[in-house]
Amino acid sequence: MMATRETRPLLVLIAGPYRSGTGDDPDRLAANLASLEEAAWPVFRTGHVPMIGEWVALPVLRGAGGTSVADPVAGEVMYPTAERLLAHCDAVLRLPGASGGADQDVAIAQERGIPVWYSLEEVPGYRAAAGDPVFEPVGVS
Repeated sequence: MMATRETRPLLVLIAGPYRSGTGDDPDRLAANLASLEEAAWPVFRTGHVPMIGEWVALPVLRGAGGTSVADPVAGEVMYPTAERLLAHCDAVLRLPGASGGADQDVAIAQERGIPVWYSLEEVPGYRAAAGDPVFEPVGVS
């Protein structure tokens, strides 16, 4: 039996602050990535496939000769990666916090008719479990 959009796992782009407010400090970037990754397990446990743009963009950036997100080549990799990923994603989970990139992901998703969720509770099939992160809702931008 072929899976339909209603029965197959959804590819969910988790969008939120990565570079914003870090001053490109590696420790702060790592902390922001860890915050994004906190949502990955609940999304996966719900039966979907979590995706974070940096999981793809950072290796591509290194392959392009970039050494950090402050490298000039990063502009050719970071946002374009997210835009390309959105061509494959079924939904976006927008986590709280100021982020031009995450806001851009939301805008692209909305233009393409891709659902945007602002809390784990909105993810189809989600059931809260002990240890799940609690994210304060972000306003619709």
